[in-house]
Amino acid sequence: MRLPLIRMGSGLAALALLASAPPAVATEPLPPSTADAMAQAASPQAMAEYRRKLREYQEARAAFEEEAGAYWASISEKRKGRNAKRRERQAITLNDYMLTQPPVYTGPKRPISPEPEEERPPRERKRLPVVADFLKAAAEHFQFTPQRPTAEVEFKRAYARYALAAGLTREQTVRVYSFETGGNGNYDMQSGLNPSKPGSRAISTAIGYNQLLTTNSVELLAEQGHEIIKELTARAATLSGAPRKAMDHKLAVLKRMVAFARTVPDTWSEHEKLANTPQGWAVHAMVLDVDVGPMLQTHKLLTSVHFARAKGYNRPLTAAELEMMNLTGDGTGLDMVTMPQAMREQVPTSNFFQRGGYERNPVAIRHNTVAKLLAVTDERMDFNSGKPGAKELATAF
Repeated sequence: MRLPLIRMGSGLAALALLASAPPAVATEPLPPSTADAMAQAASPQAMAEYRRKLREYQEARAAFEEEAGAYWASISEKRKGRNAKRRERQAITLNDYMLTQPPVYTGPKRPISPEPEEERPPRERKRLPVVADFLKAAAEHFQFTPQRPTAEVEFKRAYARYALAAGLTREQTVRVYSFETGGNGNYDMQSGLNPSKPGSRAISTAIGYNQLLTTNSVELLAEQGHEIIKELTARAATLSGAPRKAMDHKLAVLKRMVAFARTVPDTWSEHEKLANTPQGWAVHAMVLDVDVGPMLQTHKLLTSVHFARAKGYNRPLTAAELEMMNLTGDGTGLDMVTMPQAMREQVPTSNFFQRGGYERNPVAIRHNTVAKLLAVTDERMDFNSGKPGAKELATAF
C-alpha cells in the first residue's frame, strides 16, 4: 500500500526541482520512468524511520512467536498425555490440561514501507464444488439423479421419522439443525451460499441440516452403507410399478457408491482423498435424495452417540454436547462432554484446537472456556429454534 501523504510530498519536491532548472531543461518533459521514480522515491529520513520501526516489530514478533510456540507445544503434549491416560483407563484431571489462555500479540504493528511495493496479482481462490457440480458428477459417473422432495417439509418428515426410529430425540435433532443452519436452512443448503444474498460464495462443501462435507458422505457410505442398503431393500419390497423400478435403480447406484467408498482404508484422510474426486462429489449428491439424505443426516449424529456409548458414556447427550462432537470430531468432542462442570469452568477451549484453527475461530476465542463455549452454543440453539424452519422440523416429529 502506498501512502497518499508520501506521494504528495514527492510530487512537491519534483515541482521544486523543475522550477530551479534552466529554461531549456524545464520545458522538456522527463521520461515517464524517471518521473515515476522521482514521484515515488522515499526520503532517507523516512526510510531510516521505517527500518527502525521494522526492527522493533520484528523483535516483538519474534518474542511473541517463541512464547506462543511453547504454549501450543504444551497443548499438544497435554493432548497426547490425555490420550495415553484414556487408553490405560486412567482418570483425567485438571493437570492434564493447559489452564492458561493462549498468549496474545500486543506489540507494534508491522510498519508500512514508504517505498512503493511491487503490485502482485490477487491470489486466486480455489473454487469449491457446489450443488450443481455434485448433481453433474452423479449423472456422469453413476447415471443417477437424486430424487428431490416436492416440498421442504417432505424431507423434514422423512428425516424426523428416521431419526426417531434410530434413537435420536426431537430436541437433539431440532436444536442441532437450528445451530447448523441458523434455524431456516433447507435440505440442500450449502455452507456460505445464501439465496437472499446475491454474490455469496460457498465456504465449504457442507450441505443440509447437519452440514455434511463431501468427506462425511464418503465415510458414512463406507461405514453405514450396507445398513442403508438393507433398509431401502426392505422398503423396495413394499413397492410396485414405477416406484419399485426407481428404487431398484437407486439401490443399484447406492451399491456401486458403497463399493467405491470402501476401496480405501477406513480413515478420514483416505476418505478425504476420494471425496475430492468427481466420483466423491457424486457420492455427496446422495445427501439431496429424499430417501438416502435423511439417513445420512441421521447417521452423522448417530455415530457420535454410538461413539460416546462405546467409550462408556451412557448419559443422554444434550443437543449442545452432541453439536460439540459434530463440530470438533467425536474424540475431541467427547473430551469436552465427559468433563465435570467444575472443570468445564476452568479449562480453556484452546486445549481442543490446533493453533491455526483456534486463531481463525473467533467464537472459541471469545468464549474461551468449555463452559462458555457450550453455553453460547445453547444460547444460539435457543434463539434459532424459534425460527420458521426449526418450528417446521419440530412439528414433523
